[in-house]
Amino acid sequence: MQAHDQRVETPSNQNQTTETTTVPRPKPQRLLWLRSFLGNRKAAVGITILLTFIIVSLLAPIIAPEDPQAFVGLPNQPPSAEHWMGTSGQGQDVFTQLVWGTRASLLVGFSAGALITVVGAIIGLTAGYFSGWVDDVLSLMMNVVLIIPPLPLLVTLAAFLRPGPGSVIIVLSIVGWAWGARVLRAQMLSLREKDFVFAALVSGENSSRIIFREIFPNMASIFISGFVGATIYAIGADVGLAFLGLSNLGIVSWGTILYWAVTNASLLVGAWWTFIPAGLCIALVAFSLAMINYAMDEITNPRLRAERELSNVVKQHQLQNVRATPVVRRAR
Repeated sequence: MQAHDQRVETPSNQNQTTETTTVPRPKPQRLLWLRSFLGNRKAAVGITILLTFIIVSLLAPIIAPEDPQAFVGLPNQPPSAEHWMGTSGQGQDVFTQLVWGTRASLLVGFSAGALITVVGAIIGLTAGYFSGWVDDVLSLMMNVVLIIPPLPLLVTLAAFLRPGPGSVIIVLSIVGWAWGARVLRAQMLSLREKDFVFAALVSGENSSRIIFREIFPNMASIFISGFVGATIYAIGADVGLAFLGLSNLGIVSWGTILYWAVTNASLLVGAWWTFIPAGLCIALVAFSLAMINYAMDEITNPRLRAERELSNVVKQHQLQNVRATPVVRRAR
């Protein structure tokens, strides 16, 4: 078939070619979600702080090329031009230890957080999708892990395993997966009754595909939120184990920095620079992850999203003392 232009008759008996209007394609939903996330103030603050620590950990050999365990001066020397953050109770450079400790702590935190989230997702989704004895057994495992106090279990497991980052990651994964699995199981119990799940069953799809290809994408926000929470928990638990001396003290991390500060009585001698920087780094990383989690909740939670849109309308039209949903009319 030959393409031809559509022509219409004008009052002057002249032919005029009509132009076809191109309708712009809608942007993919994932791009809109990403733009909303990056435009959120809480997310911007959290990502900026977290990326700063990640860059420092990756560039540790360039930022602090010295050996963090090397003795560089007298113990408990205050910050100076030679040692920016002073020296530790054993005469080591605190700045160098802080930079290298960032790499070790973030490695354990993110690795353990990812493993906790994956294990919890597999067990929680499986328990929620299958009924009967599978759900009963997996739910019993969750309840057992949840009722055991985490700190004594952490100490017990860490005492019997060989000290090191790998052992810490395994211990944290064993202790921390149950809460995320419980949340995902509850969500699965609700989603498995939806129409698209029954349609997938009728079409002959297997259980693993239905769980991870049909249902799991609807839980992406919960999964990401669980990962953020698990990472915060892992970083804090790793610091706690090192502070108690149950980690490998030969590896410099934020936890071992605090351990040696307490062992060398830095607080009693007033050497605040040996423990405040490490504590501040822990607080900043936890704060950045919490801000990212709050931003994720604001974007994915319909109630919070509606409240934010209402607040924007109130500010835009300078409304005061709004106690109900305002109705904005355009002037004619």
